[in-house]
Amino acid sequence: MSGDFQYVVVEHDGPYATIWLNHPDRLNVLSRQMMLELTQAFHDVGAGSSVGVILAAKGRLFSAGHDFAEMADKSLAEVRSLFETCTTMMTALQAMPQPVVARVHALATGAGCQLVASADLAVAADEATFATPGGKGGLFCTTPLVAVGRLIGRRRALEMGMSGDAIDAQTAAAWGLVNEVVPLGELEFATDALLVRVTRGSVESKTIGKRAFYEQMDLDLPAAYDLATRVMADGALIADAQESIAAFIEKRSPRWRTETV
Repeated sequence: MSGDFQYVVVEHDGPYATIWLNHPDRLNVLSRQMMLELTQAFHDVGAGSSVGVILAAKGRLFSAGHDFAEMADKSLAEVRSLFETCTTMMTALQAMPQPVVARVHALATGAGCQLVASADLAVAADEATFATPGGKGGLFCTTPLVAVGRLIGRRRALEMGMSGDAIDAQTAAAWGLVNEVVPLGELEFATDALLVRVTRGSVESKTIGKRAFYEQMDLDLPAAYDLATRVMADGALIADAQESIAAFIEKRSPRWRTETV
């Protein structure tokens, strides 16, 4: 399953790639097949030459979250396998070496909201909304809140999880779930502009930095500084870092070995 997808489209445009959720007839529900295809797309694009990635969706919603039909009358092993597939997908998204920006045009709910939270950055249309709706029903959104809670904090995550209420894009930005909110007509431009900004400079340095950032965020403060110190010292010796230092001292523009844009 390396590129012939049923529910996912991958497009390349120069140094950038766009990965599309493409099952609009079912509101981009995260069925097992959709999650397997997204996981493969994340691996494929991550291993390719693209320096930045946009995660977007076709149709009326960004994503309606998990496919409840795949949980009805299933065994514990079957349902656990479904959620493990979801975890593998979210982990593959965050493990991509490139900066990944989610472009959210409409509702992202449940695991769809988790998908947005698992991207490195996100830009939302002003009409987009976000929810972990299980609090209104009988299946609490425990796995979506892993990613959401790490972005917006315990109180706000529990408010979303326990109430099940949707928050608007402006609230999502204020809480840290998305980086920027723009009118729908400006969403593509704003997402592209952010991606250009975050892919400047050395590809190798940024890859090292992204990996270390996520690793240190799960550590206590002393361990985080220990990791960051080791990674930054090692990073100072790569060719692009030495070129950056030399360019600064010599008051000239750097010439990256792994230049992006």
